[in-house]
Amino acid sequence: MHEAKNTQRALVRIGYDGRVHKHFRGPNAAERFANEVKVLRVLEERGCDYVPRVLEAKEDELYLVTTNCGSRVERLSEGKVKQLFDDLESEYGVRHDDPFDRNVTYRARDGRFCLIDFELATILDPPAKPAS
Repeated sequence: MHEAKNTQRALVRIGYDGRVHKHFRGPNAAERFANEVKVLRVLEERGCDYVPRVLEAKEDELYLVTTNCGSRVERLSEGKVKQLFDDLESEYGVRHDDPFDRNVTYRARDGRFCLIDFELATILDPPAKPAS
């Protein structure tokens, strides 16, 4: 496995199979783990296809395995970053609460910017369905 992030709050590794392995630690680790799992599942239910999918969640270990959403983006304009997070909120009813380029990846397979790291996100009311 390749270590992607090692901070007081989380150890993140990317497996050779492409899966992302995240161990939560530090202050409020259990709450952050539970929130990230809940938010990712809500986003999946609401049809958001540019966030990780939960593959495995072990609450007793504060261990989460998700799909990989591409590689880190080196540079992205502030306007584009704002648009990505605004779209998440308006289209899927989730406010990220850490809307910075460090939480944006690029998935080359389909040329899509993706969003990661939802441990501090807030689930809002479901977005209104567009008129048909």
